[in-house]
Amino acid sequence: MSAGRALAGIIVPIYLAELGFSGFRLGELFVLVALVSAVMSTLIGLASDRIGRKPFLVALPLLTACAAVAFATVRSLPVLFIAAAAGSFGRGAGAGAGAIGPYQPAELALVTEVTPDASRNSAFGRLQFGSSVGALAGSLLAMLGNVHAMSPQAAQGAFRAAFIATAAVSLAAAALAMRIAEPKRPVREGVRKHRPHLPSKSRNLLVRLWATNSVNGLAIGMIGPFLTYWFYRRYGVGSAEIGLLYAGVNAISMTSTLSASGLARRWGIVRTVATVRILTAILIVPMALAPSFLLAGITYMIRMMIQRAGMPLRQSYVLAMADPEERSSVAALSNLPSQVAMGLSPLASGYMLDEVSLSMPFEIAGLLQLVNGVMYWWFFRNMPPAEEIAANEEIPADTDDSA
Repeated sequence: MSAGRALAGIIVPIYLAELGFSGFRLGELFVLVALVSAVMSTLIGLASDRIGRKPFLVALPLLTACAAVAFATVRSLPVLFIAAAAGSFGRGAGAGAGAIGPYQPAELALVTEVTPDASRNSAFGRLQFGSSVGALAGSLLAMLGNVHAMSPQAAQGAFRAAFIATAAVSLAAAALAMRIAEPKRPVREGVRKHRPHLPSKSRNLLVRLWATNSVNGLAIGMIGPFLTYWFYRRYGVGSAEIGLLYAGVNAISMTSTLSASGLARRWGIVRTVATVRILTAILIVPMALAPSFLLAGITYMIRMMIQRAGMPLRQSYVLAMADPEERSSVAALSNLPSQVAMGLSPLASGYMLDEVSLSMPFEIAGLLQLVNGVMYWWFFRNMPPAEEIAANEEIPADTDDSA
C-alpha cells in the first residue's frame, strides 16, 4: 500500500494541475478527500473492534485499486473527485504518503494485539520502516516518467501507466493481507446484540488527543496535500525531480524509524514526541523560504528524518494507553478531529497559494505545529505508558543500610 500511495501522492497533484486545476480547486478536492477519509476511518475503527481487523486490510487496498483505474481511464471531473475520495488520494502527499490510509485504525490495533508491551515501540518503528521501503519504491516509480519532457500525448500515457501501477501494487497488498492470521479475541457478553459504541474507558485520553490533534490537523491540511503541488509551482520541477527527492527522503530517513524505540527508552515516549513535533515545526519556515529546490529539498529531508522518529512512537502511545477492548475505536476517533481540521484548511491554503503567497500557508502551519508540540507535552507529560512505569519501578532507590 505504501508504494501505491507514494506514487499517487506524486502523480495525482501534478496530473490535476496539468488538467488545469488551480490551487483552490485542488483545495476543494482535498477537502472532500479528508472528510470522506475521516468518515471511513471512524467507521472502520468502530467496526473492526467488533468484526476483526483483517477484512479492512483486504477491502481498502481493493478500493484504492478501483480508484486508480478510474483515474487511468476517466477524465470526468465528478468521477475524479469521487475516485480521489474513495482512494484517499491527496492525504499525505509528501514523502510520508506511504503511512497514510483509512485502514490504519485496524492495522495499528492488530499490531498492538500481537506485540508484547516491551516490544511495541520497536514493532511500530519496524512497521514505519516497511512503509518507508514501500514509499521509496513508489517514489522511484514516479521518476520513470518525466512529463515535462514529453509531448501531451506521451505525458497522458505516462500518467495512465502510473495509475495502473498504483492499482497493481494495491491489488498485491490485498493479496498479501489475505494471508494475515488474526488472533481471535474474546467476545464480551452481549456485544453482538448492540451496535458499535463510543469508547468509554478511554474517554479522558480521547479528549486530550482531540485537542492536540485538532491543531495538528489544521497544520497538516495546509501543507501536506499541497507539498507536491508546491514544489511543482514554486520551483518548476516535475514528477522525476520530486520522485527523486522523495526517494532520497525515504532512503535516508528509514533508520530514523528504527531508532524510535531507543529514543523512547532514553527520554520517554511523550518527551520524544513533543520534541520531534517542535523541531519539525521550526524547520517548516526555512524550507518554505529556501531560494532553490536543492535547499528546500535538503531542509525537507532533515525535517522528515526527525518526523519519522516520532510517528511510530505517537501511534504506539495511543494504542498503549487505550483500553484493550477499545483500541481500534480509539485509533480512529483520536484522529477524527485532525481529519476534520485537515478538511477545513486546504481551502484557505489553496486560496493563499493562488492569491497571496506560496510561502504563507507553510509559515502558518509551522506556527500551528509549534503550538501542537507544546500542547502535547503539557497534556501527556504525567501519563507514561505501562512499560515506562515498570522500568522506573525496577530502578532501585539509594539506601543507607547503616541508618
